[in-house]
Amino acid sequence: MGIFEELQERGLIAQVTDEKEIRELINNGGARFYIGFDPTADSLHVGHFMALCLMKRLQMAGNKPVVLIGGGTGYIGDPSGRSDMRSMMTPEIIQHNCDCFKKQMERFITFGEDAAIMVNNADWLLGLNYIELLREVGACFTVNNMLRAECYKQRMEKGLSFLEFNYMIMQAYDFYHLHQNYGCNMQFGGDDQWSNMLAGTELIRKKTGEDAYAMTITLLMNSEGNKMGKTAKGAVWLDPNKTSPFEFYQYWRNVDDADVMKCIKMLTFLPMEQINEMEGWENSRINEKKEILAYELTQLVHGTEEADKAKASAHALFSGSGDSENMPTTEICEQDLAEGKINLSSLVVLCGLCASKGEAKRLIQQGGISVNDEVISDLGKMYNSEDLKAGLKIRKGKKVFHKAVLG
Repeated sequence: MGIFEELQERGLIAQVTDEKEIRELINNGGARFYIGFDPTADSLHVGHFMALCLMKRLQMAGNKPVVLIGGGTGYIGDPSGRSDMRSMMTPEIIQHNCDCFKKQMERFITFGEDAAIMVNNADWLLGLNYIELLREVGACFTVNNMLRAECYKQRMEKGLSFLEFNYMIMQAYDFYHLHQNYGCNMQFGGDDQWSNMLAGTELIRKKTGEDAYAMTITLLMNSEGNKMGKTAKGAVWLDPNKTSPFEFYQYWRNVDDADVMKCIKMLTFLPMEQINEMEGWENSRINEKKEILAYELTQLVHGTEEADKAKASAHALFSGSGDSENMPTTEICEQDLAEGKINLSSLVVLCGLCASKGEAKRLIQQGGISVNDEVISDLGKMYNSEDLKAGLKIRKGKKVFHKAVLG
C-alpha cells in the first residue's frame, strides 16, 4: 500500500484535482507540497493537528514539506468558515506568533537541508506593488467566479470587506511564488479551503503553462466551521502552558463514542492492521479505545513521559485514589477572598469550569459539582484560606477534574 492509499483508508482525503498524478507523485516521494498556517495566536491548537500529522506522514514517505507561515496574509485574515471579520494584529504580534509556531512544529517535522523548510509569506507579500499585482495576478481572476466560492457566500449577507475579498488572490499568489521559487507542485489544506486552493492551481497554469495540484483533507468531527478542538474554556492548545498534558489527554479521552475510531485512523500513527483489528472489538471496550487514542496523541505532542503521567493521573482520579499531582490547577489569590472566604460558585468560575456564576449555581444545584469527592449542592457553601492551602479537588460532572490552591 502506498501513502496515497493509506491516506484514503484513513479517511483523510476529501477531494483532489488530479488523482492519478497526485497518487503517483506522493507514492514516489515526488511531492514538494505546502500547507499554510495563519499566525492568529501564539500557539497551534488541535484544529491544526491534522495538517501537522499529514505533513509528518508525507515526509516519512519521502515527500518534502514546505511549511508556510502566513506572516503576510495574517495582516488580512481568511474569511473561510467565519461569520465575522478577524481582529487586526500588529506586526509585532504576528512575528511573535510565527516564532511560537516554528518551535511547536519542530516536534512533528524534520527541518534542514533536503528536508522540510519553513517560509513566511510576509517576505514576498509585504513588498508587492499594488498596481503590478492587479496587472499580473488580478487579471487572472473573475469576480463572478470568486463570488461563487463558498467561503465568500457565507459572508455576503453580513458583509464581506474588500480586505478579505483579496485573501483568495493572496493565497493563490503564495502557491505561484512557491512554485516559481521553491519548486512546490502541490498544496494541501482543509476542505473549507478548496476554492482558494483551486485559485492557486489555476494561476500557476495560466502564468506558466505548468501543472500544479491540490488535495484537501477531511476536517475531523465537524467540517462545518471546523469545531475540532473547541471546549467550554476555548481552544485545546498544543502549548503545554495553555493546555496542560493532562487536559490534552482528557480532551481526547472524552471524545464522543462515534468519533473514536475516526480519530484513531486520522491522527494516530498506529498501523492500519492494528486499527482494523480494533474496529472489531466489542462495544464494551470503547473506553480502552479512548485511552489508546488519548495516550498516542499526548505522546505525539508532549512526549512519552508526559503521556505516562497524564494516563497515570487519569487512572488515579477515576479510581478515587485522590492523586492530583498532575491535575490542572488554578491558584486563588488572597484578594479573591472576601473576609478570608470564597463561595463555591465563585471558585468554580475562577477555575474556568463555568463561564458565569449563574451557570455555576445551576450546576451546583443539579449536583454536578463535587469537592474532595463530596457532592456539594449547597449554594451557600464557603471555603477559607486554610481549605485552599490544603488544596481543593473539584470535579465537574464525571470527567472534568481541577484543583484550586491558595497562590
